Amino acid sequence: MDYMKLAELLFPHITKTPEEYEDIYPDRKLPEGARVTRLAPSPTGFIHLGNLYSAFVNERLAHQSGGTFFLRIEDTDDKRYVEGAVETIVNVLDYFEIGFDEGAAVDGERGDYGPYHQSQRAEVYQTFVKRLIQRGLAYPCFLTEEELSDIRSKQEAEKLNPGIYGKWAVSRDLSYEEIEEKIREGKPYVIRLKSSGKTDVPAEEMDTITVDDAIRGPITMPANNMDVVLLKATGIPTYHFAHVIDDHFMRTTHVVRGEEWLSSLPIHIELFDVMGWEPPVYCHTAHLMKIGEEGTKRKLSKRKDPELSLDYYRKDGYYPLSVREYLMTILNSNFEEWRIANPEAPLNSFEFTTEKMSNSGALFDLNKLSDVCKDVLVRVPASELVRFMKAWAAEFRPEILSLFEGKEDQLEKILDLGRTGSKPRKDLVCASQIFEFIKYFFDDYFEIEGEIPENVSREDADAILAAYLETYDHADDQSVWFEKIRTLGSALGYAAKPKDYKKHPEDYKGHVGDVSTVIRLAVTGRTQSPDVWEIQQILGEERTISRIKSYAAR
Repeated sequence: MDYMKLAELLFPHITKTPEEYEDIYPDRKLPEGARVTRLAPSPTGFIHLGNLYSAFVNERLAHQSGGTFFLRIEDTDDKRYVEGAVETIVNVLDYFEIGFDEGAAVDGERGDYGPYHQSQRAEVYQTFVKRLIQRGLAYPCFLTEEELSDIRSKQEAEKLNPGIYGKWAVSRDLSYEEIEEKIREGKPYVIRLKSSGKTDVPAEEMDTITVDDAIRGPITMPANNMDVVLLKATGIPTYHFAHVIDDHFMRTTHVVRGEEWLSSLPIHIELFDVMGWEPPVYCHTAHLMKIGEEGTKRKLSKRKDPELSLDYYRKDGYYPLSVREYLMTILNSNFEEWRIANPEAPLNSFEFTTEKMSNSGALFDLNKLSDVCKDVLVRVPASELVRFMKAWAAEFRPEILSLFEGKEDQLEKILDLGRTGSKPRKDLVCASQIFEFIKYFFDDYFEIEGEIPENVSREDADAILAAYLETYDHADDQSVWFEKIRTLGSALGYAAKPKDYKKHPEDYKGHVGDVSTVIRLAVTGRTQSPDVWEIQQILGEERTISRIKSYAAR
């Protein structure tokens, strides 16, 4: 076989050489030890928590080493392409503040190693397929869908591994004249790798490969022996081939991907080997898991688990840093210990390592996420929370945005309630929950949601509010204000101290806490809230008195 002649027959339009691409995409000028990583999603329209998990790993590996993180769109499958999917990916990364340095973007591309859409790199892939054919390491395969189906059926009947290899690779040994004739007849074909793996030997005699995975350590697997497809009949590459070419020329040093790709690892290692290139460091992450209804561990599911979709977190308004901080708790087993020792340190000062990642399934827990959110948000300045609440409302709750516009100072005071001092309250989780917490400040959303305490009759409630209004002075400081409540409560038969009521309940109707709860209910509509005095200071004298009078008139 004249392989040079065959290559020209198949790819007469390819004039560039592989060596020219080495010049076009030179080694990156980065500090020693810098890592180059990528997120390479398919534009299917659904970006999920697993994608974010992977993106965060890639971003940390790159940026904490002084390296580069890029976004590549693997859009070689036209059937799966969804309009607007790239914009969704970019917007999600932007929302969660996981910044990439180069790659696909909403307004085009940035970076010197593009195009970053695989659909725009056909000539690059075909150049290297042509070289493999010239070397006798690839061949055109003319098997039809019907023939492929028949082969699969026979392999299943014989309990053999499915695929094209050994005697099933019937196009391997076609002559140049036979190939030329089939092409002249217009028969479609794909280009397959001519694998060097053993095919007709027992499993124990198969060659093996050992790959040092950055998460799992050394992995030993049977070497590839399949003549996998490199180029489809359309001239578009398969993922297997495209990612090898792209990761080499984009100078990727570390590939982070899910463990479902482990079975493809021998193929990828062989492809790097036949190209004569050093493969990147592979990092195969474990699946994100949760405890299911039966109490057993299972994979997060698109069908069963709405929290797998990133829209879940955006619509509810989870603060981006909270989500990243939580992800780090399941990424590295030593992070929580570090956070306890460094409660105020920026997240990015934590040194993330793949060695501390789980290889048996990372457990995702919404309750734990809420706890992390509470710890994070208490450290976020109220001014930043105001900005975040406004941005969230603008996108997801436009009907409440007017409540915040022009009232930023007041909103800042509202969000800071109880968050200062040595024991700040930790009950803020996400924007939607925060709004439910604070909506009583806004008259359009104010409603009575609670009931007066069991120890307080309706008549006594009216008496408490009447006495309160008689003594109310908006200028009172907190200590004077509370002393007035003690006094009016005592006058109506309520203990000035809860412990006095606890010791002698027969001597009192209730205690000062019951009295303050009645006032709290009139002012906020709730039986639980931050400090009532502080709330009244934010509401102002007029609105405070108006609410108390309205409640008393019910």
